Amino acid sequence: MQDILYNLMSTEFENPWKTIRSRPIYDNPWIAVREEDVLKPNGAPGIYGVVSFKNKAIGIVPVDSEGYTYLVGQFRYTLNEYSWEIPEGGGPMNEAPLETAKRELEEETGLHAATWSELGRIHTSNSVTDEEGFLFLATDLTPGPSNPEDTEQLIIKRVSLKDAVAMVMRGEITDSLSIAGLLKAFMIVSSY
Repeated sequence: MQDILYNLMSTEFENPWKTIRSRPIYDNPWIAVREEDVLKPNGAPGIYGVVSFKNKAIGIVPVDSEGYTYLVGQFRYTLNEYSWEIPEGGGPMNEAPLETAKRELEEETGLHAATWSELGRIHTSNSVTDEEGFLFLATDLTPGPSNPEDTEQLIIKRVSLKDAVAMVMRGEITDSLSIAGLLKAFMIVSSY
């Protein structure tokens, strides 16, 4: 069984989709939407809508010396609901993800981290978007003043990392960067 899993993970797969035509539908400073005429894997014609992000998604799981993390609460316009999340934001494509992470952590929480570990890369919703997310664990924290953007009305909540994971498991945290980041950070911190 392990050989089969290894082979599936190491095999290069050919793209069974064929793009016939691509046309822009919408564009703003943050996203571009295009519609593509395609041949599906079964050879039938179809269309595919793709949302391309103009920034990288960055998520940070700050963990202090007592095993607590810091969640950011804010109202999310797209969902029309309040959301608890890890500190996160968008970073320019030409900026190193770690530099964006450092800036976002300070802006949203006022925290500075002396130690940074990369938790990995994710695709946030790969059936409709090419958005790429980068996750970081931030430790050895020192507090400072926060400086949120003018679109952000944030509440910072300090909770144990274990309680944050429990919030994920109860469905109280639904943001994909936050779920992936908290679960990965918990696995790493728990193994110490």
